[in-house]
Amino acid sequence: MNKFGVVIFPGSNCDQDMIYVLETIMGQKVVQLWHKDTDLQGCDFIVLPGGFSYGDYLRSGAIARFSPIMEKVIEYANKGGYLFGVCNGFQILCEAGLVPGALLHNTERKFICKNVFIKAENTDTLITSAVPKNKALKIPIAHGEGKYYADEETIKKLNDNGQILFRYCDENANVTDAANPNGSLQNIGGVCNAGKNVFGMMPHPERAADSELGNTDGRFLFESILNSVVSQCQ
Repeated sequence: MNKFGVVIFPGSNCDQDMIYVLETIMGQKVVQLWHKDTDLQGCDFIVLPGGFSYGDYLRSGAIARFSPIMEKVIEYANKGGYLFGVCNGFQILCEAGLVPGALLHNTERKFICKNVFIKAENTDTLITSAVPKNKALKIPIAHGEGKYYADEETIKKLNDNGQILFRYCDENANVTDAANPNGSLQNIGGVCNAGKNVFGMMPHPERAADSELGNTDGRFLFESILNSVVSQCQ
């Protein structure tokens, strides 16, 4: 059994969802890491959950990036530790420079909360290895600033290096403009860093991992994590 650390900021509201999935559904040990902590407690994997850290004042994630715990999180990631940011967690990763790009206001300037479809662009990363190729995963989104943006050179590097994790698609796994919910460049819904140990995505896999909800597509990601991390950390 591995130890997962879920960082909780003032305004986090998906932390308990993430803890429930990791602990109850996936059977892993989980510790809650408060934003003022400066000890990661020997965790094998760190998660930055969704929500509205610090009320999303300034830019989403801009204040949380300077929380005391982030110094240790950044140090951990720079040493190759596994780090996963979902929604607001993804925004924090971008603000901290741990993954390339930025999350801008949705094209329609509205908060969007609905199920969307995404497909894994690459299935050779730690969080996509168990995702079936060309399968459209139904995963919820809930964000007002989820429009992924990066300059042309960065987008090229992401494509060339296999750093794009997910693209928004339709139910048949076709990547189209109509299937893009927020205006993200090239339908990008998730990326990783060049070292492929830091992962960020806007959709919420923890909200699609319990059979009681009638949708378990998000569980593919957690199975991917366990398949990779458990074997490496034993």
